[in-house]
Amino acid sequence: MGGPLAMMINGSLLTIGATVVAVSSAWYWLYVSSAQYEGAAAGHRIYSESCAKCHGARLEGQPDWMRRNADGRLPAPPHDDSGHTWHHSDKQLFTITKFGLQAISPGYESDMPAFETVLSDAQIVQVFDYIKSTWPERARKYQAARSKADP
Repeated sequence: MGGPLAMMINGSLLTIGATVVAVSSAWYWLYVSSAQYEGAAAGHRIYSESCAKCHGARLEGQPDWMRRNADGRLPAPPHDDSGHTWHHSDKQLFTITKFGLQAISPGYESDMPAFETVLSDAQIVQVFDYIKSTWPERARKYQAARSKADP
């Protein structure tokens, strides 16, 4: 079977195969990937409402974030990969966000408020999901290893 009919059948099969791959890819993106990033999407909304005022809409932090202000406090750091957020474990980040920086560094003065009465634990985790989703793979891997080492 090598005539025009065979070529037409083979072409149709190729088209059907490509369609199946495209539909499968779309299904994966819509259902699997969207479920995977659902926390990040919710976290982005929460971050925009609760964190962006200080840490920046694009996670860029405040200018000169490593130089103390006149009051001796440091400006809000960036949460993108140019900052140091990814150097901390999930446990540290959660504790700082929920209870304030003083929870891990007693006596340290910071403008970072405690979100214990503002955000639920799940919302705090969703904010982290969003922030982490913006990091390059090397930062995510490093931070995951830090989190694993900090039970």
